[in-house]
Amino acid sequence: MSELELKAEKLDGADALASKRDEFVLDDVVYLDGNSLGALSVSVPGRVEDVVRRQWGELRIRSWTEGGWWTAPERIGDRIAPLVGAAPGQVVVGDSTSVNVFKALVGAVRLARSADTGRDEIVVDATTFPTDGYIAGSAARMTGCTLRPVPPSEVPAALGDRTAAVLLNHVDYRTGRLHDLPSLTAAVHAAGARVVWDLCHSAGALPVGLDEHGVDLAVGCTYKYLNGGPGSPAFLYVREDLQDRFDSPLPGWNSHAEPFGMREEYEPAAGAVRGRVGTPDILSMLALEAALEVWDGVCVDTVRAKSLALTDFFLECVEAYVPGDRVECVTPRAHAERGSQVALRCPDAGEVMRRLIARGVVGDFRHPDVLRFGFTPLYVGFADVERAARVLAEELAAEAARGGPGPDPYGGAGSRAR
Repeated sequence: MSELELKAEKLDGADALASKRDEFVLDDVVYLDGNSLGALSVSVPGRVEDVVRRQWGELRIRSWTEGGWWTAPERIGDRIAPLVGAAPGQVVVGDSTSVNVFKALVGAVRLARSADTGRDEIVVDATTFPTDGYIAGSAARMTGCTLRPVPPSEVPAALGDRTAAVLLNHVDYRTGRLHDLPSLTAAVHAAGARVVWDLCHSAGALPVGLDEHGVDLAVGCTYKYLNGGPGSPAFLYVREDLQDRFDSPLPGWNSHAEPFGMREEYEPAAGAVRGRVGTPDILSMLALEAALEVWDGVCVDTVRAKSLALTDFFLECVEAYVPGDRVECVTPRAHAERGSQVALRCPDAGEVMRRLIARGVVGDFRHPDVLRFGFTPLYVGFADVERAARVLAEELAAEAARGGPGPDPYGGAGSRAR
């Protein structure tokens, strides 16, 4: 057994979260793609069967009340709230991340303009996941704003008295860079604007502190580190003191003060309910609720500590096993700037990832040349990390022996999920 294998064994023996792995449906594959789709919780299949067979099959319409279907968006939102540093009553679950980004960003512009009608600019993270950029462009057209893409590090200097809202990613989906939420939020507020944070790559992986840092609005998906399942509903956070002024651009019957009054005029409900739109997707939502049970008794700070230890160890193993000229780490080394993934630049990333997956090490890649490895602390262990780095080194050595990279199996399209 090598020195690094021995170290992995020691680290796994001291892992406070090691027992959580048993709460997931896993095999002998090293699964490092939880930043695209989290693993299945063992409690989910039985819960979904109960929802389908008993609640839908037997109770039918009665389940909206007897099964708690109607209150699920807020109830499950309150389960997510402590994972992102929010008090109860501020998070609602439903719709997709894209829909919630639209609601939050237009709502942020309207909040800013309620205090200053001259604000006509939306600043968006220039490195954002494409959909966020598309949504921001549509929100700008709808509100008559100018859209201004700016790298997060340059946002403070770009703000001014025309800035209405700023849309930022907490963690960069390509590189895993963690942006400074507290200081950027403070800078946006100092300029008199509102901020919307996309938490897709941080919720469930590290402390966020929405309430502590006075974030206005935030959105996030639940199928990555929260393990809610493919296409599971996203969440929307609206700070409590802003809720009575939050003007959603999608005022559906579910967010009406009297949803069953069938009134012609819209009157928004109070509280987090105002973030709802239409009938919630009950099957996916209740699967998510079951998946969130794995978080019972788990402290996010403990998750963060293990995340940093996993990524530190992976970088150590890569440096030990992989020749220095074969990959380049584009993820920041500083803990304060790192999310829960490691991105390695490799000119033949698509082919390399295909070979890794064939050997039981599952990550993904981002066009054109980034290998991306996500570390979910609830079920990834240190032996997994050592094995992944070792297999990567073996495949890169085999490729070099063959005389170079093979064709890109993805046709340059990249992985299918953010």
